Amino acid sequence: MSEPSRNLAIVIDAADPDRLRDFWVAAMRYEPYGSAGAYRSAAPSQGSIGPKLVFQQVDDPRTGTKNRLHIDIIVGDEIEHEAERLEALGARRLTGLIVEVGTSWIVMADPEGNEFCLVYDT
Repeated sequence: MSEPSRNLAIVIDAADPDRLRDFWVAAMRYEPYGSAGAYRSAAPSQGSIGPKLVFQQVDDPRTGTKNRLHIDIIVGDEIEHEAERLEALGARRLTGLIVEVGTSWIVMADPEGNEFCLVYDT
């Protein structure tokens, strides 16, 4: 008998968890899910699938080293349009379009500098 799959939550450290949650809610078309103490969360809209995102308020700043975890947003042919939309929400482009191993992506940073990628995927 196999075990059922588990739900996934991605936890992201944040200086301002409300601001960061609002960014990711708009970026992913999610909905605010709740808050408790130093934590804010977001989840897919009703009937949609995807991981829950949790933003944990921390006092220590992000260091200049590369993230050990990041989010890939699969966007298909709309990669350039989506990059522009996310820039309008406060994201920054860190690279131009990278083409490699049969796909392409753009490395971006959210308003607090956390890296994520917009990925073309069919």
